[in-house]
Amino acid sequence: MSASMKLVIGGAVLALVTGYVAYLGASSSWQYYLTVDECAAHTGQFTGKRVRVSGRVAVGSLHIRKDRALATFVLQGQASSLPAECPAPLPDNLAEDMDVVVEGTLERADFLQGRKVLTRCASKYESGQPVGTEQ
Repeated sequence: MSASMKLVIGGAVLALVTGYVAYLGASSSWQYYLTVDECAAHTGQFTGKRVRVSGRVAVGSLHIRKDRALATFVLQGQASSLPAECPAPLPDNLAEDMDVVVEGTLERADFLQGRKVLTRCASKYESGQPVGTEQ
């Protein structure tokens, strides 16, 4: 076998391995997040898998350990709710009645084991003054 043929075969193997690893990495992040209601409607599809679930922290459900290493709360959707536990570093502004995205694993149809909590603040992106008004 010639040296150029070995290089071609080696390049092809390297390209296949790189493509496969890129596919694996992208396949887990094709969908940015699910809503609580979408997750509840398709629990069989997502149970045991990594997911990102968006919802609102239900009022009266947030319990944060004193060392801030664990939080338990209920994610509220329009029609469904999902209990969650996050033993991870928590955002300083985590509070009840706040929109959050929880990254983790749907352990059962009714329990989300989170790895990361991301807070969402819609007001941060809203204009302070209505468009078209003068100061």
